Order: sequence, then structure tokens, then C-alpha cells
Amino acid sequence: MSFSVSRYQTNYTFQYKFPQGNDLKFHYGMNFSHRAEALLLFLGDLVILYTSLLFTLFIRYGSLGSEEFTRMFTLHFIPFSLVFLLWTLVFFIAGLYEKHTLFLQKQLPQLLSRALTLNVVIAVLFFYFIPAFKITPRINLFICLFVSSVLLFFWRRYRLHSAASTEKQNAVIIGNGEEMERIVREINQNPRYRIRFAFTVDTLSLSKADISSSISRLSAEHITLIVLDLHSREVQTLLPHLYGLLSSGIQFVDMHDMYEEVFDRIPLSLVRYHWFLEHISSVSSRFTYDFLKRFMDIVISLALGLLSLVAYPFVYIAIKLDDGGAFFVSQERVGLNNNIIRTIKFRTMSRDDKGRPELKAGNKVTRVGAFLRRTRIDELPQLWNVLHGEMSLIGPRPELPSLVEVYEREVPHYNIRHLIKPGLSGWAQLYHKTPPKVDANPDETATKLSYDLYYLKHRSIWLDIKIALKTVKVLLSRSGV
Repeated sequence: MSFSVSRYQTNYTFQYKFPQGNDLKFHYGMNFSHRAEALLLFLGDLVILYTSLLFTLFIRYGSLGSEEFTRMFTLHFIPFSLVFLLWTLVFFIAGLYEKHTLFLQKQLPQLLSRALTLNVVIAVLFFYFIPAFKITPRINLFICLFVSSVLLFFWRRYRLHSAASTEKQNAVIIGNGEEMERIVREINQNPRYRIRFAFTVDTLSLSKADISSSISRLSAEHITLIVLDLHSREVQTLLPHLYGLLSSGIQFVDMHDMYEEVFDRIPLSLVRYHWFLEHISSVSSRFTYDFLKRFMDIVISLALGLLSLVAYPFVYIAIKLDDGGAFFVSQERVGLNNNIIRTIKFRTMSRDDKGRPELKAGNKVTRVGAFLRRTRIDELPQLWNVLHGEMSLIGPRPELPSLVEVYEREVPHYNIRHLIKPGLSGWAQLYHKTPPKVDANPDETATKLSYDLYYLKHRSIWLDIKIALKTVKVLLSRSGV
């Protein structure tokens, strides 16, 4: 008996080889995925924005086919297209295309109003302060803003109503452990998902009688989806019993793939040596990505580093007036391939304790340091670490050597995060809500590692751009970790 899993984009195929040589393939399309819904929302937003422009010009200049209307549409098309592109970018940063906000009705007015307010500022900057985009009369801009805001709000409410009224797909999950329980809680307690678990099957306490009983319940509960822990030996012994269900049209998906899709992190129970061999690419196979990533690091860190020099005198004066101490602090961190690097930051503590427990007593964040940390200004000097090549803009945050020693002993496979350069921001910094702060915390660090592994597995230029844009949102909202 052999078992293999292959993944193609958002579709999953499971192949079970019977001793007789017959091959069986299970296929499940990820209809609970948010990607199709996010694309639909994006396309709908674009249609509404251009419809608002046409409606504005119709109000101002009459018939759609008139010569004046055609002339004004030609004049407005390019500048408004650039503005619309920036507006949809703001929607993305605001989280209006995120799967965890697609169906949250209570958050919609707040998210949309904040995004639209920023879009007003962007439009005014374009059409009032950039000579090339000075379109008159400017009342057209405000009419378009009003019309698009109203239409966007009702469009989003319509999608929320449609999602809530969609009939859910009945499912059963077969496996065991905390990760299975968490999937069931997340999906059954949130209306945004298109599936509902009618019941669960715990393989650790499953008898032959239970197998027959569970399979008979599939028809009674109108089950159309079975989620399996395909890495469990107990589940693999059930596959012959599930073979006969193919003719009933039931779909199958790996529980770990669903966990990853729902929570944006790798289930740590899955992480074994074979996982790294399968999913962590070699350096040679990532040459194009590494080259583009380094190119972006150089260009962006140089540009932002030069711009940030304007803030240095003000930070220097503030630190000196506060306590008169050192301007910079240089600390050792563990970087690529476990090499020690020295990161540079503006000093925010009363003294540099170098991460050593015996020096932490009495050390505290200064008044100016609290502001620098809250606004992330203290990390601006690390742009020069990025330019030098010791760090990247995007990647796992570097840790103190003393903490790494603890985590290497207590968190399995912790060192794998050092296969890539540490970064100023990363996937874990955006999505891990309770990260360890100063003292060693192996439990929270294991959770943080699950997010770092997700980035290691899926890293790409697109994912780096997504993280960068989300980081902008964190900086603007003064939130995050």
C-alpha cells in the first residue's frame, strides 16, 4: 500500500494505491477559499469606480454620446485610472480583500469609511497639487467620490448578504488532536465559511463498529466533504472504507492543507524532516526570486534610508534632552545561517543591557523611547543593515543569541528560520497576536515559528509585497507587534 499527495495551486489530489494495482484519485476544489470572493470584490470595485466616473460626467455633460461627454471622458480617463488604482491599493492595505474581513458585517462600515477618507486625501493631492492632474471643474472629483462611496458601501453589503444566504456544504472531519479541534471551532463558529462540520470522527478511539456507524451517518447528514488527517496512520487504514464513497460524489481534502488555508500558518504536528525536504527549496532553485528580492532591498532601503536622514537630527535632540544618553544602540542578533550580525537602532532603553538577564534589572524604556517604539522610528537605522546585506526588508525577525540558545533546545526545528535572512517585517509580525517580548517563551515562539514556516514555504515577490503593504497599515495605525 502506498500513499501520495500532490498539490496544484488551490486544488488537491490524493492518490491511494491498492495492492491489486488499481489507482484511486480523490479531488477537492477549495470552494471554501476566499480567493474567488476577493477577486470578485476587486473586479466589482473597479466596475463601480468607473461607473461612478461615467455617472459623474453624465450629470455634468449630458448624453453619453455627445461630443462634449466624449471629450471630457478622454480628459478624465487616465488621471482617474491612476487614482482608482491607488484607491484599490488602499482597500487592499485596509484589509477589504482579506479573507478574515470579507464577511464581517460589523467591521465593514469602519473599514470602508477609513479607506474612503484616505482615498479623498489621495484624490485631493492628485488633482490640487500635481500640475499634470489639474482637471477642471474639480466638482467632478467630489461628485465621483460621493457616488462611488455610496455604491461601494451597498455593493459590499450586497456581497455580505449573498455570502450569508449561501447554503453551506456539510462536512465531516476525521483525525485527532488540538489542530483538528481548532479547525472545527473556527469554521463552525464563523459564518464566513461555506462549509459546516456536521460531526467529527476521532481516530484514536475509533472501533470497527464506529467506522460502519460513521459511514452510514454520511448519507443521513448529507455530507458532501470529508476532511482527513492524511498524515495519520490511523486515517490511512480507513482509506479502503472510503473508497466506495467516490461514486456518491463526496469530495476529500487533507486536514493540514485546510488548516494552512484557514490560519495562514503551518500546523506544527505536520513538520517532520520529510516536510522540509518537500517544501523548503534549495538556494539554486530560488535564484530569480533571491535576485529580485535583493534588488528590491537595495533600491528601497537606499531610498528610505536617505529620506530617513531628515529625522535623525530631531531624534538626536529628543534623546539628548530626555536623558542625555547614547544616540544609537548596536546589538548582536542571529542572522542567515546562524551567523551573528550587529543591528543598529535608536536607543529606547535607559541603557543597553545587550539582552543579558543580569543587566536587565532597573533597565526601562525612556519617555522618548516609548514614542520611538510606538511609531517604529527606532528601527529606521536598520535600513542600513538591509543595504549592507545582513538583513532584508521582509523576513523573520532576528533574535538575540541568548534567546536562540533556549529556543534551539526547546522548540523543534527552530533553526530552520535561519535559512533565510532576517527582516524588518515578516509574516509572523503581522499575524501572530501574542508574540514573546523580552524573556524566553518557548510556547509562543513555537507558534511564531509556525508563521515563519508558512513564509518559508510560500515566499515569493508577491508575498513580500503583500507583507510590505500590510506593514504600512500597521505603521499608520500604530498597531501590531
